[in-house]
Amino acid sequence: MAETTTERLAAAAAVIAPSVPASSRSAIPSFIVMDVMRAALAAENAGRSIIHMEVGQPGTPAPKAARAAAMRALESDTLGYTMALGNDALRLRIARHYLDWYGVRVEPERIAVTAGSSAAFVLAFLALFDVGEAVALPSPGYPCYRHILSALGQRSVLIETGPATEWMPTAEDVARAARRDGIKGLLIASPANPTGSMISPERLQELTAACRAHGVRLISDEIYHGLTYGHAAATALAHGEDAIVINSFSKYFSMTGWRIGWMVVPQDLMRPIERLAQNLYISPPAIAQAAALGAFGAGDELEANRSAYAANRALLLEELPKAGFANFAPADGAFYLYCDVSDITEDAAALAGTLLVDAGVAVTPGIDFDAERGNRFLRFSYAGTNADMAEAARRLIAWAQRRR
Repeated sequence: MAETTTERLAAAAAVIAPSVPASSRSAIPSFIVMDVMRAALAAENAGRSIIHMEVGQPGTPAPKAARAAAMRALESDTLGYTMALGNDALRLRIARHYLDWYGVRVEPERIAVTAGSSAAFVLAFLALFDVGEAVALPSPGYPCYRHILSALGQRSVLIETGPATEWMPTAEDVARAARRDGIKGLLIASPANPTGSMISPERLQELTAACRAHGVRLISDEIYHGLTYGHAAATALAHGEDAIVINSFSKYFSMTGWRIGWMVVPQDLMRPIERLAQNLYISPPAIAQAAALGAFGAGDELEANRSAYAANRALLLEELPKAGFANFAPADGAFYLYCDVSDITEDAAALAGTLLVDAGVAVTPGIDFDAERGNRFLRFSYAGTNADMAEAARRLIAWAQRRR
Protein backbone atom coordinates (compact mmCIF):
# COMPACT_ATOMS: atom_id res chain seq x y z
CA MET A 1 0.00 0.00 0.00
CA ALA A 2 1.36 3.42 -0.93
CA GLU A 3 2.52 5.57 1.96
CA THR A 4 0.20 8.52 2.57
CA THR A 5 1.38 12.10 2.91
CA THR A 6 0.37 12.08 6.56
CA GLU A 7 2.45 8.99 7.24
CA ARG A 8 5.45 10.47 5.47
CA LEU A 9 5.19 13.67 7.53
CA ALA A 10 4.87 11.69 10.75
CA ALA A 11 7.94 9.64 9.90
CA ALA A 12 9.89 12.78 9.09
CA ALA A 13 8.80 14.40 12.34
CA ALA A 14 9.98 11.36 14.30
CA VAL A 15 13.43 11.74 12.79
CA ILE A 16 13.60 15.51 13.15
CA ALA A 17 12.12 15.92 16.65
CA PRO A 18 14.99 14.41 18.67
CA SER A 19 17.48 16.82 17.07
CA VAL A 20 15.47 19.93 18.04
CA PRO A 21 15.73 20.23 21.81
CA ALA A 22 13.78 22.74 23.87
CA SER A 23 15.51 26.03 24.59
CA SER A 24 17.73 26.32 27.65
CA ARG A 25 15.57 29.13 28.98
CA SER A 26 12.58 26.75 29.08
CA ALA A 27 14.46 24.47 31.49
CA ILE A 28 12.93 26.10 34.56
CA PRO A 29 11.64 24.15 37.55
CA SER A 30 7.98 23.26 37.68
CA PHE A 31 5.58 25.21 39.87
CA ILE A 32 5.31 22.47 42.50
CA VAL A 33 1.93 23.58 43.82
CA MET A 34 0.46 22.81 40.40
CA ASP A 35 2.08 19.37 40.45
CA VAL A 36 0.52 18.74 43.87
CA MET A 37 -2.81 19.94 42.51
CA ARG A 38 -2.54 17.49 39.61
CA ALA A 39 -1.80 14.62 42.01
CA ALA A 40 -4.75 15.65 44.19
CA LEU A 41 -7.07 15.75 41.18
CA ALA A 42 -5.82 12.33 40.08
CA ALA A 43 -6.69 10.96 43.51
CA GLU A 44 -10.15 12.53 43.25
CA ASN A 45 -10.66 11.05 39.80
CA ALA A 46 -9.81 7.67 41.31
CA GLY A 47 -12.66 8.12 43.79
CA ARG A 48 -10.82 9.62 46.79
CA SER A 49 -12.18 12.52 48.83
CA ILE A 50 -9.48 15.20 48.89
CA ILE A 51 -9.45 18.49 50.79
CA HIS A 52 -7.52 21.08 48.79
CA MET A 53 -5.14 23.14 50.92
CA GLU A 54 -2.37 23.21 48.31
CA VAL A 55 -3.40 26.00 45.97
CA GLY A 56 -4.01 29.66 46.77
CA GLN A 57 -7.42 29.82 45.16
CA PRO A 58 -10.55 31.25 46.80
CA GLY A 59 -13.25 28.70 47.40
CA THR A 60 -15.83 31.29 46.37
CA PRO A 61 -16.85 32.20 42.80
CA ALA A 62 -16.45 35.62 41.24
CA PRO A 63 -18.77 38.08 42.98
CA LYS A 64 -22.34 38.29 41.75
CA ALA A 65 -21.84 41.83 40.46
CA ALA A 66 -18.85 40.69 38.40
CA ARG A 67 -20.78 37.81 36.87
CA ALA A 68 -23.73 40.07 36.13
CA ALA A 69 -21.44 42.56 34.39
CA ALA A 70 -19.96 39.74 32.31
CA MET A 71 -23.44 38.58 31.30
CA ARG A 72 -24.40 42.09 30.21
CA ALA A 73 -21.21 42.30 28.15
CA LEU A 74 -21.92 38.94 26.54
CA GLU A 75 -25.36 40.13 25.48
CA SER A 76 -24.47 43.61 24.30
CA ASP A 77 -20.78 43.87 23.48
CA THR A 78 -18.71 42.51 20.59
CA LEU A 79 -15.95 41.68 23.12
CA GLY A 80 -13.20 42.34 20.65
CA TYR A 81 -9.73 43.67 21.28
CA THR A 82 -9.42 46.53 23.75
CA MET A 83 -6.50 48.91 24.00
CA ALA A 84 -3.31 47.14 25.06
CA LEU A 85 -3.35 48.88 28.45
CA GLY A 86 -7.01 48.05 29.06
CA ASN A 87 -10.36 49.79 28.90
CA ASP A 88 -10.36 53.42 30.02
CA ALA A 89 -13.34 52.81 32.32
CA LEU A 90 -11.53 50.06 34.20
CA ARG A 91 -8.30 52.05 34.46
CA LEU A 92 -10.26 54.97 35.87
CA ARG A 93 -12.00 52.72 38.41
CA ILE A 94 -8.70 51.19 39.53
CA ALA A 95 -7.31 54.70 40.04
CA ARG A 96 -10.30 55.51 42.24
CA HIS A 97 -9.63 52.32 44.20
CA TYR A 98 -6.28 53.73 45.33
CA LEU A 99 -7.92 56.92 46.55
CA ASP A 100 -10.68 55.00 48.34
CA TRP A 101 -8.43 52.43 50.02
CA TYR A 102 -5.16 54.25 50.62
CA GLY A 103 -5.83 57.95 50.15
CA VAL A 104 -3.28 57.91 47.31
CA ARG A 105 -3.99 59.75 44.08
CA VAL A 106 -2.97 57.79 40.95
CA GLU A 107 -3.50 59.02 37.41
CA PRO A 108 -5.42 56.48 35.28
CA GLU A 109 -2.76 56.99 32.60
CA ARG A 110 -0.27 55.20 34.89
CA ILE A 111 -2.37 52.04 35.10
CA ALA A 112 -1.93 49.05 32.80
CA VAL A 113 -4.55 46.30 32.90
CA THR A 114 -2.94 42.89 32.36
CA ALA A 115 -3.82 39.24 31.79
CA GLY A 116 -3.44 38.44 35.47
CA SER A 117 -0.53 39.46 37.67
CA SER A 118 1.63 36.87 35.87
CA ALA A 119 1.56 38.97 32.69
CA ALA A 120 2.33 42.04 34.77
CA PHE A 121 5.51 40.44 36.10
CA VAL A 122 6.62 39.52 32.58
CA LEU A 123 5.98 43.08 31.38
CA ALA A 124 7.73 44.63 34.37
CA PHE A 125 10.80 42.40 34.13
CA LEU A 126 11.12 42.98 30.38
CA ALA A 127 10.65 46.75 30.70
CA LEU A 128 13.09 47.16 33.58
CA PHE A 129 15.89 44.63 33.23
CA ASP A 130 18.20 43.45 30.48
CA VAL A 131 19.47 39.90 29.98
CA GLY A 132 21.88 38.96 32.76
CA GLU A 133 20.77 41.65 35.18
CA ALA A 134 19.89 40.68 38.75
CA VAL A 135 16.74 41.16 40.83
CA ALA A 136 16.64 40.58 44.58
CA LEU A 137 13.81 38.41 45.89
CA PRO A 138 12.87 37.41 49.44
CA SER A 139 13.23 33.75 50.33
CA PRO A 140 10.89 32.06 51.01
CA GLY A 141 8.83 33.58 48.24
CA TYR A 142 6.51 32.92 45.34
CA PRO A 143 8.52 30.61 43.04
CA CYS A 144 7.26 32.02 39.75
CA TYR A 145 9.15 35.27 40.38
CA ARG A 146 12.49 33.55 39.96
CA HIS A 147 11.26 31.16 37.27
CA ILE A 148 10.00 34.02 35.09
CA LEU A 149 13.27 35.90 35.58
CA SER A 150 15.21 32.80 34.58
CA ALA A 151 13.10 32.24 31.47
CA LEU A 152 13.77 35.85 30.46
CA GLY A 153 17.52 35.40 30.85
CA GLN A 154 17.71 37.44 34.06
CA ARG A 155 19.06 36.46 37.47
CA SER A 156 17.57 36.11 40.94
CA VAL A 157 19.47 37.10 44.07
CA LEU A 158 17.73 35.54 47.06
CA ILE A 159 17.54 37.42 50.37
CA GLU A 160 16.99 34.97 53.19
CA THR A 161 14.26 36.08 55.57
CA GLY A 162 12.98 34.60 58.80
CA PRO A 163 11.70 35.48 62.26
CA ALA A 164 14.68 37.76 62.94
CA THR A 165 13.67 40.05 60.05
CA GLU A 166 9.91 39.51 60.38
CA TRP A 167 10.08 37.42 57.19
CA MET A 168 10.82 40.56 55.12
CA PRO A 169 13.97 42.04 53.55
CA THR A 170 15.65 45.00 55.26
CA ALA A 171 17.26 48.17 53.94
CA GLU A 172 20.62 46.65 54.90
CA ASP A 173 19.83 43.63 52.71
CA VAL A 174 19.22 45.96 49.76
CA ALA A 175 22.46 47.85 50.31
CA ARG A 176 24.43 44.61 50.62
CA ALA A 177 22.88 43.07 47.49
CA ALA A 178 23.50 46.29 45.53
CA ARG A 179 27.19 46.32 46.48
CA ARG A 180 27.86 42.59 46.24
CA ASP A 181 25.52 41.44 43.48
CA GLY A 182 24.85 44.60 41.50
CA ILE A 183 21.08 44.13 41.73
CA LYS A 184 18.94 46.32 39.49
CA GLY A 185 15.65 45.52 41.17
CA LEU A 186 14.00 44.41 44.40
CA LEU A 187 10.66 42.59 44.48
CA ILE A 188 8.70 42.44 47.71
CA ALA A 189 5.26 41.02 48.50
CA SER A 190 3.04 41.99 51.42
CA PRO A 191 1.03 40.11 52.53
CA ALA A 192 3.50 37.47 51.40
CA ASN A 193 3.16 34.06 49.85
CA PRO A 194 3.86 31.57 51.48
CA THR A 195 4.28 33.13 54.93
CA GLY A 196 1.27 35.42 55.19
CA SER A 197 3.59 38.00 56.79
CA MET A 198 3.20 41.74 56.20
CA ILE A 199 5.68 44.57 55.94
CA SER A 200 5.29 47.49 58.31
CA PRO A 201 4.82 50.96 56.81
CA GLU A 202 8.12 51.97 58.42
CA ARG A 203 10.01 49.07 56.81
CA LEU A 204 8.36 49.79 53.47
CA GLN A 205 9.49 53.41 53.66
CA GLU A 206 13.04 52.28 54.54
CA LEU A 207 13.15 49.86 51.61
CA THR A 208 11.87 52.53 49.24
CA ALA A 209 14.58 54.91 50.38
CA ALA A 210 17.27 52.22 50.13
CA CYS A 211 16.21 51.37 46.58
CA ARG A 212 16.42 55.02 45.55
CA ALA A 213 19.81 55.45 47.19
CA HIS A 214 21.28 52.47 45.32
CA GLY A 215 19.57 52.92 41.95
CA VAL A 216 17.39 49.83 42.45
CA ARG A 217 13.87 49.57 41.00
CA LEU A 218 11.26 48.53 43.55
CA ILE A 219 8.47 46.18 42.46
CA SER A 220 5.72 45.70 45.05
CA ASP A 221 3.44 42.68 44.71
CA GLU A 222 0.21 43.72 46.44
CA ILE A 223 -1.99 40.90 45.17
CA TYR A 224 -3.19 39.94 48.67
CA HIS A 225 -4.21 43.44 49.72
CA GLY A 226 -7.65 43.36 51.29
CA LEU A 227 -6.97 39.97 52.86
CA THR A 228 -5.59 41.10 56.21
CA TYR A 229 -6.68 40.22 59.74
CA GLY A 230 -5.28 43.02 61.88
CA HIS A 231 -4.23 46.27 60.28
CA ALA A 232 -4.57 47.13 56.59
CA ALA A 233 -1.69 46.59 54.19
CA ALA A 234 0.41 49.56 53.08
CA THR A 235 1.02 50.34 49.41
CA ALA A 236 4.41 51.31 48.04
CA LEU A 237 2.65 54.12 46.16
CA ALA A 238 2.36 55.97 49.46
CA HIS A 239 6.11 56.59 49.30
CA GLY A 240 6.43 58.01 45.79
CA GLU A 241 5.70 57.34 42.14
CA ASP A 242 8.86 55.44 41.22
CA ALA A 243 7.76 51.98 42.43
CA ILE A 244 6.02 49.49 40.16
CA VAL A 245 2.96 48.11 41.95
CA ILE A 246 1.31 44.88 40.77
CA ASN A 247 -2.10 43.65 41.82
CA SER A 248 -4.82 41.33 40.57
CA PHE A 249 -8.49 40.49 40.77
CA SER A 250 -7.59 36.89 41.64
CA LYS A 251 -7.41 36.87 45.42
CA TYR A 252 -9.48 39.49 47.26
CA PHE A 253 -11.85 39.77 44.30
CA SER A 254 -12.08 35.96 43.97
CA MET A 255 -11.50 35.88 40.19
CA THR A 256 -8.52 33.56 39.66
CA GLY A 257 -9.67 31.94 36.44
CA TRP A 258 -10.64 35.22 34.80
CA ARG A 259 -6.95 36.08 34.41
CA ILE A 260 -7.18 39.81 34.97
CA GLY A 261 -4.81 42.04 36.92
CA TRP A 262 -3.15 45.43 36.78
CA MET A 263 0.04 47.35 37.38
CA VAL A 264 0.74 50.94 38.39
CA VAL A 265 3.79 52.21 36.57
CA PRO A 266 5.91 55.40 36.63
CA GLN A 267 4.96 57.64 33.74
CA ASP A 268 8.31 57.22 31.97
CA LEU A 269 7.75 53.46 31.72
CA MET A 270 4.21 53.55 30.36
CA ARG A 271 5.14 53.63 26.68
CA PRO A 272 7.67 50.75 26.99
CA ILE A 273 5.06 48.72 28.89
CA GLU A 274 2.46 49.52 26.24
CA ARG A 275 4.73 48.45 23.38
CA LEU A 276 5.50 45.17 25.12
CA ALA A 277 1.82 44.54 25.92
CA GLN A 278 0.80 45.26 22.32
CA ASN A 279 3.24 42.70 20.97
CA LEU A 280 3.00 40.00 23.65
CA TYR A 281 -0.70 40.04 24.52
CA ILE A 282 -2.48 42.53 22.17
CA SER A 283 -4.92 43.25 25.01
CA PRO A 284 -6.27 41.80 28.26
CA PRO A 285 -9.41 39.65 27.89
CA ALA A 286 -12.39 41.91 27.19
CA ILE A 287 -14.89 39.74 29.08
CA ALA A 288 -12.65 39.66 32.16
CA GLN A 289 -12.31 43.44 32.07
CA ALA A 290 -16.08 43.80 32.07
CA ALA A 291 -16.37 41.46 35.03
CA ALA A 292 -13.55 43.24 36.90
CA LEU A 293 -15.30 46.58 36.55
CA GLY A 294 -18.42 45.01 38.02
CA ALA A 295 -16.44 43.48 40.90
CA PHE A 296 -15.80 46.92 42.39
CA GLY A 297 -19.49 47.04 43.25
CA ALA A 298 -19.31 43.89 45.38
CA GLY A 299 -17.80 45.30 48.57
CA ASP A 300 -20.18 43.59 51.00
CA GLU A 301 -19.79 40.19 49.36
CA LEU A 302 -16.00 40.48 49.24
CA GLU A 303 -15.80 41.49 52.89
CA ALA A 304 -17.97 38.49 53.76
CA ASN A 305 -15.42 36.32 51.95
CA ARG A 306 -12.61 37.91 53.96
CA SER A 307 -14.51 37.23 57.17
CA ALA A 308 -14.84 33.59 56.12
CA TYR A 309 -11.06 33.37 55.61
CA ALA A 310 -10.58 34.93 59.05
CA ALA A 311 -12.79 32.23 60.54
CA ASN A 312 -10.82 29.53 58.70
CA ARG A 313 -7.57 31.03 59.98
CA ALA A 314 -8.80 31.07 63.57
CA LEU A 315 -10.05 27.49 63.31
CA LEU A 316 -6.78 26.14 61.92
CA LEU A 317 -4.58 28.06 64.34
CA GLU A 318 -6.49 26.31 67.10
CA GLU A 319 -6.86 22.85 65.55
CA LEU A 320 -3.66 22.19 63.58
CA PRO A 321 -1.41 22.15 66.68
CA LYS A 322 -3.45 19.12 67.80
CA ALA A 323 -2.07 17.36 64.71
CA GLY A 324 1.50 18.43 65.50
CA PHE A 325 1.53 21.50 63.26
CA ALA A 326 2.11 24.43 65.59
CA ASN A 327 5.13 26.48 64.52
CA PHE A 328 3.73 29.03 62.08
CA ALA A 329 5.11 32.20 60.55
CA PRO A 330 2.98 35.23 61.45
CA ALA A 331 -0.31 34.77 59.60
CA ASP A 332 -1.07 38.48 59.22
CA GLY A 333 -2.62 38.32 55.76
CA ALA A 334 -3.31 36.35 52.57
CA PHE A 335 -4.75 32.89 53.29
CA TYR A 336 -1.70 30.78 54.13
CA LEU A 337 -0.12 29.18 57.16
CA TYR A 338 3.59 28.46 56.68
CA CYS A 339 4.52 25.79 59.19
CA ASP A 340 7.93 24.60 60.33
CA VAL A 341 7.63 20.78 60.44
CA SER A 342 11.28 20.03 61.21
CA ASP A 343 10.22 18.36 64.47
CA ILE A 344 8.32 15.83 62.32
CA THR A 345 10.52 15.48 59.24
CA GLU A 346 13.37 16.95 57.21
CA ASP A 347 11.57 15.92 54.00
CA ALA A 348 8.44 18.05 53.75
CA ALA A 349 7.82 16.89 50.18
CA ALA A 350 7.55 13.30 51.38
CA LEU A 351 5.31 14.41 54.23
CA ALA A 352 3.03 16.23 51.79
CA GLY A 353 2.77 13.02 49.78
CA THR A 354 1.95 11.07 52.93
CA LEU A 355 -0.77 13.51 53.93
CA LEU A 356 -2.34 13.27 50.49
CA VAL A 357 -2.39 9.47 50.55
CA ASP A 358 -3.07 8.78 54.23
CA ALA A 359 -5.20 11.77 55.23
CA GLY A 360 -6.75 12.92 51.97
CA VAL A 361 -5.41 16.44 52.49
CA ALA A 362 -3.36 18.19 49.79
CA VAL A 363 -0.73 20.66 51.03
CA THR A 364 2.35 22.22 49.41
CA PRO A 365 5.92 21.50 50.53
CA GLY A 366 8.07 24.51 51.32
CA ILE A 367 10.67 23.47 48.75
CA ASP A 368 8.48 25.27 46.20
CA PHE A 369 9.19 28.57 47.97
CA ASP A 370 12.66 28.09 49.45
CA ALA A 371 15.20 25.73 47.88
CA GLU A 372 17.55 25.91 50.88
CA ARG A 373 15.22 25.53 53.88
CA GLY A 374 11.94 24.49 52.31
CA ASN A 375 12.23 20.81 53.20
CA ARG A 376 11.42 21.84 56.76
CA PHE A 377 8.15 23.62 55.92
CA LEU A 378 4.62 22.99 54.68
CA ARG A 379 2.20 25.61 53.39
CA PHE A 380 -1.48 25.22 54.25
CA SER A 381 -3.94 27.31 52.23
CA TYR A 382 -7.15 28.14 54.08
CA ALA A 383 -8.94 29.69 51.09
CA GLY A 384 -11.54 26.92 50.98
CA THR A 385 -14.91 26.70 52.69
CA ASN A 386 -15.18 26.59 56.45
CA ALA A 387 -16.63 23.08 56.24
CA ASP A 388 -13.64 21.89 54.21
CA MET A 389 -11.16 23.48 56.63
CA ALA A 390 -12.89 21.85 59.59
CA GLU A 391 -12.81 18.49 57.80
CA ALA A 392 -9.14 18.96 56.92
CA ALA A 393 -8.31 19.61 60.56
CA ARG A 394 -10.28 16.53 61.62
CA ARG A 395 -8.43 14.34 59.08
CA LEU A 396 -5.02 15.69 60.05
CA ILE A 397 -5.67 15.15 63.76
CA ALA A 398 -6.83 11.61 63.05
CA TRP A 399 -3.70 11.01 60.94
CA ALA A 400 -1.50 12.27 63.78
CA GLN A 401 -3.25 10.00 66.26
CA ARG A 402 -2.69 6.97 64.01
CA ARG A 403 0.95 7.96 63.59
CA ARG A 404 1.46 8.02 67.34
